Amino acid sequence: MVKAIRIHKAGGPEALTWEEVALDKPGAGQILVRHGAVGLNYIDVYHRTGLYPLTYPSVIGMEGAGTVEAVGPGVTSLKPGDRVAYASAPVGAYAEARLIAAERVVRVPDAITDQQAAAMMLQGMTVEYLVRRTYPVKRGDTVVIHAAAGGIGLIFCQWAKHLGATVIGTVGSDEKAKLAKAHGCDHTIVYTREDFAKQVREITGGAGVPVVYDSIGKDTFEGSLDCLRPRGLMVSFGNASGPVASFSPAILGAKGSLYLTRPSLVAYTATRADLEESAKALFDVVTSGAVKIAVNQTYPLKDAAQAHRDLEARKTTGSTVFIP
Repeated sequence: MVKAIRIHKAGGPEALTWEEVALDKPGAGQILVRHGAVGLNYIDVYHRTGLYPLTYPSVIGMEGAGTVEAVGPGVTSLKPGDRVAYASAPVGAYAEARLIAAERVVRVPDAITDQQAAAMMLQGMTVEYLVRRTYPVKRGDTVVIHAAAGGIGLIFCQWAKHLGATVIGTVGSDEKAKLAKAHGCDHTIVYTREDFAKQVREITGGAGVPVVYDSIGKDTFEGSLDCLRPRGLMVSFGNASGPVASFSPAILGAKGSLYLTRPSLVAYTATRADLEESAKALFDVVTSGAVKIAVNQTYPLKDAAQAHRDLEARKTTGSTVFIP
């Protein structure tokens, strides 16, 4: 038996319960990982509320780092004592230990701690596919990222700056603006008092930007389209304010023959080769010092409900990890 955070039905933070769960021996192709740290991500909220449905009861969480305690039949790539991390379906990370397919984890370099790894896998590999594959950011590009002071935002600002881009970030307060600027954001827009689309147009001399990365969803979708230059790309990769409402594709034509994509980490790391390439690129920029991982909040895993309250109230910055 191990302790874990489990939900028995969709709901608010109070649906997260700290209880004992049974843990079998690893089966064929599986490993048993003892977590040193577990990551908190907004997708956990989507799972908790039922926006992304689960089968109940369920242990939630998609990101963790720790040590291999046992391997199942057929696993030859890992052995007990290896340090590994993951950001992958199925859910189950909010636990002291868990079973997971060996092919969905990667080895963690010695220079990276469990807390760093748990804070960077989901958010960092998301940034990797956003800036290297969804829209390959080039030197001289000007790009827009929403929630620039969040976990993904702070990694994004550093990585995009490393690639030579000018970064425009939206934030919710002056304090968050300072944080984003300290991590490479060139221009910050406090969306609570400024029209971000108008500000982006002013910053770019009316030209607009080639790409907007939008994890907010409903509240920012139309404004994000208005930031784009003709034939620009709208990257909608989250729903922090709620899902985007249905719309006519004709709006994309009316606003300049725009492109729209809805990417996911699951699709971009679906194959073992893609997962290894994404993780290697992330580990490389972190170990080189080009990107620093800001673990700004830690909570005991048993206090996951409070962490969810703080996340949804936008009280957190950077990355948050749980300590089992």
